[in-house]
Formats: sequence, structure tokens, C-alpha cells
Amino acid sequence: MKKLLLSLLLLCLFGSCKKAIEKKKEDIVIAAMVSGQWTITNFEYNSNTITSDFSGYKFQYYENKTVDAIKNGSVEKTGTWNGDASNMTTTANFSNVIVPLSLINGVWHIDDSGWTYVVATQTTGGETKKMRLEKQ
Repeated sequence: MKKLLLSLLLLCLFGSCKKAIEKKKEDIVIAAMVSGQWTITNFEYNSNTITSDFSGYKFQYYENKTVDAIKNGSVEKTGTWNGDASNMTTTANFSNVIVPLSLINGVWHIDDSGWTYVVATQTTGGETKKMRLEKQ
């Protein structure tokens, strides 16, 4: 009986530690994203550089998992975002938008990141996109 209780206690402790680590990772992702506005400094679509399509855009991420697409100082559209540090992915969704904002929608794999930049790729239906975001 003592072994069973000890085993259950250890299982709970390890489970709690893992959850605490995952929560801390999520907190770090959120803290990095919500501090400052972000711009797209490189965007490649099927090997074509179309960064200029995002000229004038800034993105403001919020803790409630919404994101504003700000063009020339005015909010053009509000969408949603999510980050998963364990899977190294980020997700964006802007409803009822056209190019270029529609190109941001979907799940992106984070290839490289730091406190002030994120490089991510997305491949869907034979289309490949690569984006670099930098914090302003």
C-alpha cells in the first residue's frame, strides 16, 4: 500500500512539473509576442519575394490571443493567434480578408526565433510560404 501511495505521489509530482514547465514556456511566448509591434521584413510565397505587399503593416499581439493588423496607423482587421512552444508552431487567423492578410492565416512552423524576431514556414497544398517578423 505504501508503494502504491508513493508511486501515485511521484506520478502526480512529475505530472505537475511537466504542466508547470509547459505553462512557463507558454508564458514566455506570450510575453515575447505582446511586447511591441511586429512588422514583416521578409515574405516569400512559392520562392517569390512579396515583402512589399506588407508595406505599411504592423501587427500588435495581445494576451487574449487577438492580433490587430494595423496599416498606416489604423487597425484594418482584428484576428486571432496562438503559439505552441512545445511544437514550435504559431497560428494566425484573420476572417474575411484578401491578400496579403489572407496569406498569414494558418499554422506556421517556427524555424528560428529570438526576443525580437521570428522566422516561420508554412507548407499547405503544394504552396510554401516563409515569413520573417521583427519586433519594432
